[in-house]
Amino acid sequence: MEMKINFNMNNIKTLNSLEEEIVNCKLCPRLVTWREEVARKKRRAFLDCDYWGKPVPGFGDPNARVMVLGLAPGAHGSNRTGRMFTGDASGDFLYPALYKAGFANQPKAEYLKDGLNLSNLFITAVCRCVPPANKPNLEELNLCQPFLEREIRTLKPKIIVALGRIAYERILFIFSLRKLDLKFEHGAAYSLNDQTSLVCSYHPSRQNTQTGRLTMEMFDQIWIKVREKL
Repeated sequence: MEMKINFNMNNIKTLNSLEEEIVNCKLCPRLVTWREEVARKKRRAFLDCDYWGKPVPGFGDPNARVMVLGLAPGAHGSNRTGRMFTGDASGDFLYPALYKAGFANQPKAEYLKDGLNLSNLFITAVCRCVPPANKPNLEELNLCQPFLEREIRTLKPKIIVALGRIAYERILFIFSLRKLDLKFEHGAAYSLNDQTSLVCSYHPSRQNTQTGRLTMEMFDQIWIKVREKL
């Protein structure tokens, strides 16, 4: 029991330190300018809100065996609320699925201190700042990658769920695997090494969910597969 407590505290300490670094990061001038402009101008529906307007750190269970990897904060979602997949349509699709699968204590994520807790799951992204047109460039992804690598080293996840092709490609890059060997498709699962598996899913973006490319039934199957692998 003592070893487990020490392990928990070590992870918490490491993740807290990393979170502070992420929140204060200004490595990408284009992203700094854009995230602050979005936070300053705001969307009409959120004029009364104080936007976060900074890099968004990962969050969740410090001893999670499942890591969920998204693309980047939404302009008026995470860039507003300061928490991944919170306050936008993608989160409205993600969290009910996590709740049904037993990874979240509630099906909604609306603001930073809304009582949401994750169990055995940690959510992060390949890019921590909202990018123009939702498209970080290669240099920005590379500059952000050390943060993700440190989260992976700290958590040592058993399963990484890549939400979308960019997240999937970045994981293959980190684990030195070739895209030609592993194909991205919804529901595909691969071994990254002896310790960690990769599960692929379409991103729960509004574009995918409203067009029917990703249905709730399809998304639920991802979390059923994750539970089976655990």
